[in-house]
Amino acid sequence: MYDRETRERTLALVAQGRSLNSVSMQTGISRYAIRSWQTRIQPISRTTHCVRCEPMPRPPEDATAYAYLLGLYLGDGCLSKQPRQRGYALRIACADAWPGLIGVCRDAIKAVRPMNSVCVIQRQGCVMVTSYSHHWPCLFPQHGPGKKHERPIVLEPWQQQIVDAHPWEFVRGLIHSDGCRIINWTTRTVGGERKRYEYPRYFFTNTSTDILRLCTDTLDKLGVDWKPCRQSRAGQNVSIAKRESVALMDRHIGPKY
Repeated sequence: MYDRETRERTLALVAQGRSLNSVSMQTGISRYAIRSWQTRIQPISRTTHCVRCEPMPRPPEDATAYAYLLGLYLGDGCLSKQPRQRGYALRIACADAWPGLIGVCRDAIKAVRPMNSVCVIQRQGCVMVTSYSHHWPCLFPQHGPGKKHERPIVLEPWQQQIVDAHPWEFVRGLIHSDGCRIINWTTRTVGGERKRYEYPRYFFTNTSTDILRLCTDTLDKLGVDWKPCRQSRAGQNVSIAKRESVALMDRHIGPKY
């Protein structure tokens, strides 16, 4: 029922120290099947050139690029199985309006998997920055059946260590995918005269409560004040409007380009 690649990828998740129940929930494969594969399939060879498939799994060498790419993936990314032994396609949706981000996204993917090529596929109003590899699920174990907001999204310990070490890159990836920097305005009466005032603020919007929590937990560690906004049909908004926090975000992230 399952090809060897699927079995090896599943066993790679178990090799990371995860429980059979956790891997079963993510992959949809029964614990009985996974347990049986452990006794019949040889360990994955070092020739895979994957930091997570090695006998002693380790984080990606370019942790800074990975933290940024993780934020992009959680926001506007997906993995999909490909036919003809092409492995998996990592796709990050980037709006045509932000050509600079398209280039930064390509650079991050190349830094994380330098042996794989990266291409840009045009869609209406956006491009899909795409790269093919058998090992993308090893690097993004949050992949699973269904939409991200319909399943638990929890970082593995090695991923959390990278986010803790490079929190601004992680937040930058989230903002560049599902966030924005806008200029709000209001009017006040001063000395009998109505005056207009403008001020910047940041938003992050997502339909997954787990991804929102990852964002807000990281903002808390960075000392950035935020508050939830009214929920809309498109998802829940996180707003950053205090002057000191906006200045901090401007210093490390800034508007899209």
